[in-house]
Amino acid sequence: MTPRISIVTPSFNQAAFLDETIRSVLDQNYPNLEYVIMDGGSTDGSVDIIRRHEARLTSWVSEKDAGQYDAINRGFAKTSGEIMAWINSDDKYLPWTFSIVGEIFAEHPEIEWITSLFPLHWDKAGRAVSCAAHDGFSRAAFFRGENLAGGSWHSRGWIQQESTFWRRSLWERAGGRIDVTHQLAGDFELWARFYQQAELYGVGTPLGGFRAHGDQRSAKHFEAYSKEAETVLRRHGGRPFRRFESFLHMKLLRYLAAPIRRLAARSRLFYPRLVCLHRGPSGGWRVRKTKFH
Repeated sequence: MTPRISIVTPSFNQAAFLDETIRSVLDQNYPNLEYVIMDGGSTDGSVDIIRRHEARLTSWVSEKDAGQYDAINRGFAKTSGEIMAWINSDDKYLPWTFSIVGEIFAEHPEIEWITSLFPLHWDKAGRAVSCAAHDGFSRAAFFRGENLAGGSWHSRGWIQQESTFWRRSLWERAGGRIDVTHQLAGDFELWARFYQQAELYGVGTPLGGFRAHGDQRSAKHFEAYSKEAETVLRRHGGRPFRRFESFLHMKLLRYLAAPIRRLAARSRLFYPRLVCLHRGPSGGWRVRKTKFH
């Protein structure tokens, strides 16, 4: 049976992009979808856009909220789907996203959350202009700062929120909420709590993308976001790679001979990854554990 997917979009005065975001959700025609839009009382025509899609929405409101994370929490409270995610009102999914996400979670009950190995970035016009490929994710590496950009330590980049999906059971075990005391890095803090419960699987296809247009909080406050995320990491017991460890990762890894690479792996400087790859013509998805990264 196709699992129900629950999507929430928080929005405030994003009329320039909102219709494209909504259509990226609804036009997939996924047969078991809940879609909730939480508008913060926009005055730029956003409400008219939402009303055009009202018949296909599970729920929507336009009212003052206590910020983006408060809106997302209240939106999820209106849903019941087994699979959850949120997409901000200037970002987009791909036409195949929900069919792949639903298929993976249905085939692999052991998987509790996933994200793309190929996170996309859209430009202001909605074109995919970059794709920074990852080779996988790891709980141990996360708590060493590998997904915390902006510092002097080794980092492979953020876990892209727009491409991340999880089971409701994981959400509930991790507290059932985004921590609204965070102004910017609530997603990173949620990932830290998820990682305390389950490993993250990387999926070998694009699932979503972040639109860079210069007006987002994340674009304007990157340094503040990074500092907040680092505070989160350390509060959850994490510690970024030291200088020597970062040097090994960033400079020597590609040149190490195989025996030295295996030794480095045993030293816990490098970590295996869980990835979910398509089987090809036979269909379906297989899980593979990488041996060394």
